[in-house]
Amino acid sequence: MSKVNRVAIVGGTHGNEYSGIYLLRQWQKNPEIVNRESFHSSMVLANPQAHEQNQRYVDCDLNRQFLPNLLADSELNNIEQTRAKQINNEIGPRGDAQTDFIIDLHNTTSNMGPSLILLQSDAFNLRMAAYLKMKMPEAVIVLEDEVPLEQQPYLCAIARQGVIVEIGPQPQSVLRHDVLEWMQTMTKHLLDYVHLHNIEQLPVLPDELQVYSYVETLKLPEDEQGNRMGMVHRHVQDRDFHPVKPGEPIIALFDGGELVWEGDYEAYPHFINEAAYYDNNLAMSMAKKLTIDIPE
Repeated sequence: MSKVNRVAIVGGTHGNEYSGIYLLRQWQKNPEIVNRESFHSSMVLANPQAHEQNQRYVDCDLNRQFLPNLLADSELNNIEQTRAKQINNEIGPRGDAQTDFIIDLHNTTSNMGPSLILLQSDAFNLRMAAYLKMKMPEAVIVLEDEVPLEQQPYLCAIARQGVIVEIGPQPQSVLRHDVLEWMQTMTKHLLDYVHLHNIEQLPVLPDELQVYSYVETLKLPEDEQGNRMGMVHRHVQDRDFHPVKPGEPIIALFDGGELVWEGDYEAYPHFINEAAYYDNNLAMSMAKKLTIDIPE
């Protein structure tokens, strides 16, 4: 990837995920924290109306409204659909964005620690992840490149490069000191990486990188009337990125039974029992642990 000239740091894509919102307020007062000699950073409060109402969103999930066909449809004009078009005009437009790199800051109620979600596995992203792991060994790298960037609906897909910083556990509408500091630290390292990339002074990076590659999402079981029949099993709860082998329990049924993992691979659950995903009755995401070579 060529030089990065413009970076956008986004917080409040979901209005009740507080860490990014409060960090933006501090960085707006002290922009030197997020700017570097080789690029300029802008800051975007993505969904102020949802934040004012202390909700994830008002009408629909803003972070699913950035596909080109949705952005082009003038009849899609609820709160989040309209805001998506405004953001696209401000830091995009998608496909020819004035912004080169987007960092979208999120919190999760799941026990994922400091996680970085990559939507692409190209050299820029893999080197960035390797650099981050050098500087922040506790960071977890999640790879969600199962579909091309052009088909990703997320805000950070507006630019040719974008990542999602996902830090938890943090309840909705709450701040946690440790979680906010993780987010602040990770963002600093990502910005440092971009600067070192620009001036071609990256340090020697590891040859390999461990990642968790997304495979599928599991739903909570429902009866014929759509009523939930179980919950995440205590064997899995709070154990994000710990392995689950085929045959091990993952769902506790309300009638006292259990459902076991029936996949044909050792899975690494994450977004376990995420509160925001109850709308869609989702239990967890499943990944494979991979070791990837880092391009020179």
